[in-house]
Amino acid sequence: MLNNSKGLSRADFLRNLALVTGGAILTPAMLSAYKKVAGSEMQLGLVTYLWAKDWDIPTIIKNCTEAGIGGVELRVEHAHKVTLELSNEQRNEVKKQFAGSAVKIIGMGTNEQYDSPEPEKLKMAIERTRQWLKLSADIGGSGVKVKPNQFHKDVPKEKTLEQIGKALNELGNYANNMGQKVRLEVHGESTQELPNIKTIMDFVENDGTTVCWNCNDQDLIGNGFEYNFNLIKNRLGDTTHVRELNIGNYPYQQLMDLFVKMDYKGWILLECRTDPTDKVAALKEQRQVWKEMIAKSQAEL
Repeated sequence: MLNNSKGLSRADFLRNLALVTGGAILTPAMLSAYKKVAGSEMQLGLVTYLWAKDWDIPTIIKNCTEAGIGGVELRVEHAHKVTLELSNEQRNEVKKQFAGSAVKIIGMGTNEQYDSPEPEKLKMAIERTRQWLKLSADIGGSGVKVKPNQFHKDVPKEKTLEQIGKALNELGNYANNMGQKVRLEVHGESTQELPNIKTIMDFVENDGTTVCWNCNDQDLIGNGFEYNFNLIKNRLGDTTHVRELNIGNYPYQQLMDLFVKMDYKGWILLECRTDPTDKVAALKEQRQVWKEMIAKSQAEL
């Protein structure tokens, strides 16, 4: 029975294992059988973009705990009010609230971007990102989400992509030195096309900046979904943004198949766009859909 753990949730696996052992203490060797299932270390989290934009920190923790959501990426300028203006005391308080809960703070979701042809704006964006990284570290997070984010008239696309990449290379070194990550969201008109993201990342010579997959329709253009995924597969970081997993035509099952095959160990973060009345119930529904997708992917290994 222990060899048939593919596709089981951790709870199901432990329940079955307990039946086999007659309720005996489960040893680390027994537990490792579950851990070896590819994809079993992925976790489901939430971006506080829409579904949690009106929640303060205690409400985020309460609702995510009830829904079984393990972590949050805090979008800036929302009701939780985790901003650069927080004092050291306030930052410590945020850290303590999450540290004493079942919900992990993953980091900050910012709108910083590095495409401006104006040197002063680029310099300011880089400096603000350094400040966000410091905030993330202070509150117990592990990184900061940023954007590429657009091309500009009369500026060659190749020049813009290089500029973004070199800025991210600088920031990646800075992030590594403080135990953080810069997470480049696949975002922006045209810049979100995966060949452009790959070109940007070709200028990044460290692992301090990684790619945050964002589930855009543009992921399917050109040579197709899996080809585009493989372009940046080796640069993926520990966060992925998804919308509602059971709405629309995006190939979420195929994405989970690819993640399971590569034994992805990051966060799948819900960045949902609908407006359900009961958002805790909606989170529970998304968690169940996700668990079933992962189980299906693992069963096909």
